[in-house]
Amino acid sequence: MRRMSTRQAIIHTTLLSLLFGLSACSTPTDIPAAATVTSPPPTATVTFTPSPVPPTATPTPLGCLTQPGTVEENEISVTNPPQKFLIYLPPCYTQLPDQRYPVLYLLHGQTFTQDQWVRLGIPQAADRIIHSGTSIPFIVVFPDDRYWNLQGGAGFGDRLINNVLPYSDENYRTIADRDHRSLGGLSRGGGWTIKLGFERPDLFGSLGLHSPAVFKDSAPVVERMIRNIPEASRPRLWLDVGDADRELASVLVFEEVLVRNDYFHEFHFYAGDHSETYWAAHVDEYLLWYVEVWNDEPIE
Repeated sequence: MRRMSTRQAIIHTTLLSLLFGLSACSTPTDIPAAATVTSPPPTATVTFTPSPVPPTATPTPLGCLTQPGTVEENEISVTNPPQKFLIYLPPCYTQLPDQRYPVLYLLHGQTFTQDQWVRLGIPQAADRIIHSGTSIPFIVVFPDDRYWNLQGGAGFGDRLINNVLPYSDENYRTIADRDHRSLGGLSRGGGWTIKLGFERPDLFGSLGLHSPAVFKDSAPVVERMIRNIPEASRPRLWLDVGDADRELASVLVFEEVLVRNDYFHEFHFYAGDHSETYWAAHVDEYLLWYVEVWNDEPIE
């Protein structure tokens, strides 16, 4: 049934009233006054305009994420001699002041200085694996051992452990624990890594030995150090050497000590000699091994 509008309903009601009124009158000739019908006001039209929905906020990507990290020079003046070092800070280090980073200490070879690993391409390799998302960002410290043939050379290990590590943890945003701190070195720096890493396994979770300079007659000393480390506390260990390396014989003796004491390690035997050409060819492999353990950690 079709519904009447308000106006129709009023007119209909008025007509009914007239009809009933006429039938009730005693004098048929009486003509009632004409009824005045007032039209109802038009129904108001309400236009609903929905409030605009704000767009979903999209975080602005940091431009620094595609930029290279920086290498800075620093010095600890309270040591004798003053302990110099270079430090690689990853992309966005300044722009993300609340973020902390794992740290790798890389030691150079005899007759060289703190810039050797930098010249070999470590900062560029770090940028590549961080930019590609292969690794979380990390810090690299390059301590200087230029006094190797002077009186101050013998104290390098003490300066590294007692000064460089605490200074780095205090002045840079490192994650200051064993699992996020690694030590590695080439040639003489590899020899230092064996000594310091085995003496202080509580400080380093990983040790990288790249053509390490070790002496055959040091094998008993190294073996005693290994046996003093509880198996569960042994740092991860990488060892590599070239097939034409002048240190090859002593490196193989060292590797036999590791095997004899069931020290789990990676041993890489490459083509090459004891030279910067050899080490530069493997910097990407080195870094990928160091960061592997950090990248395996669950993200909270």
